[in-house]
Amino acid sequence: MRKGEAFDVESGLPISEWRALPQPEPEPPPVRTWLMVARDFVDAKWAEHQAPGTRRSIAEALGPVTVALFDEQPPAALAGLVREALAGWVFLTGERTRLRADGRRVENPPPEGWVEVLAWMERHSRPVGDLADVEVTRAALVALSHRLDGKPAAPNTITRRRLVFGQVVKFAVARGDLEANPIPSAQWTPPRKVVVVDRRVVVDHRRALRLLAVVAQIAPDLEAFFACVYYAAIRPGEVQELNISQLRLPRRGWGEVALERSNPEISPRWSDAPDRPRQAREQLKHREKGEVRPVPLHPELVTLLRRHLERFGTAPDGRLFRSATGGPVKTARYVEVWQAARQRALTAAEAASPLARRPYDLRHAAVSRWLNAGVPPTQIAEWAGHSVRVLLMVYARCIVGQEQRALGLIDASFAAEAPQDETLEADLPDAGQTLEDPGQALKDPGPGLDGP
Repeated sequence: MRKGEAFDVESGLPISEWRALPQPEPEPPPVRTWLMVARDFVDAKWAEHQAPGTRRSIAEALGPVTVALFDEQPPAALAGLVREALAGWVFLTGERTRLRADGRRVENPPPEGWVEVLAWMERHSRPVGDLADVEVTRAALVALSHRLDGKPAAPNTITRRRLVFGQVVKFAVARGDLEANPIPSAQWTPPRKVVVVDRRVVVDHRRALRLLAVVAQIAPDLEAFFACVYYAAIRPGEVQELNISQLRLPRRGWGEVALERSNPEISPRWSDAPDRPRQAREQLKHREKGEVRPVPLHPELVTLLRRHLERFGTAPDGRLFRSATGGPVKTARYVEVWQAARQRALTAAEAASPLARRPYDLRHAAVSRWLNAGVPPTQIAEWAGHSVRVLLMVYARCIVGQEQRALGLIDASFAAEAPQDETLEADLPDAGQTLEDPGQALKDPGPGLDGP
């Protein structure tokens, strides 16, 4: 007390004596597993209000990697539930958590049937630090390259999974869970991503008209729906939100539409409002909110749209296409109608081919036609709603006639360098002429040659 030294409250010892005592070792920080890091990454992305399709794509990509990063195979009784629980709970933030009044998310109790499998995954998920081992990282990369049946996955699927896996690893590095990104050291090369449109899917105008005519017989309310995709390259999700206020439909000539929103069919569980009916996105794909994309409407499409409006009218909010209940047209319905139209409008060989196999292939036909018609790529990219780079890369094989033009240029180059007939005949000896000295040709090779 005379020294003015403080005492430790719990032991009653002066601080100097208390510090001299052996101190217990500090508890090591809890080990963070891959499952924890991946779940935190999904939650962080969910908070960015990503599109429902993007959220679902991330969850689907993380499933195979997470399974590969368990320290042992799940028991047979749980094996079938692992992927279901990952996609339906662990990586589904909107289901697993709820938003409090203060804006923070708290965990919900898991479904009773998944308690055991969730507990097993928590116990057996590897520490994220194990990825520093090149063999562990390579095993994860190999796992994301295969389907559930063990066969190789599609190149585009592998590329998407690899991208998400890399994002989670970078997320772990940024948070200090990993010292460095181990993926480059794994020396794993993904397969080449297939982005080029197959020319065989592009339908010509004659067959397209046959298909639309059959659709008019099967489901007349969808004839103009498919025509919008074929003539104007409008995505099906954008056609869903086509509103009469966006249209300019003159009685003659070209019209125009100002696209504003899209409504691709994604399960509501991936949205921020899963209890509400299917909601449209407030912005177009690759566009900021409020940005409009003008697209010209071919006169034939204008006629079809005017006829559709006269016959079917609009929904109360002005939408041209809707289901029987007034909502968006279900994907299952328009795909079923399209498949039936293909079987009736095409020959057996054509129906078995990739020709216009999906409704989306009509968009490929529209963009390909614009390219072959000589429309500048910058203008086509603006109408189609993507970049010039993507346009030229994806539709490179759909520009017909380029190969024949190239072969013609090669023929012309040979023709330009071919010697004249008179010169060629003057240089050649007569049929009966012989050389006095057969070796003279080797001794005097003539100008322009280096000799033997």
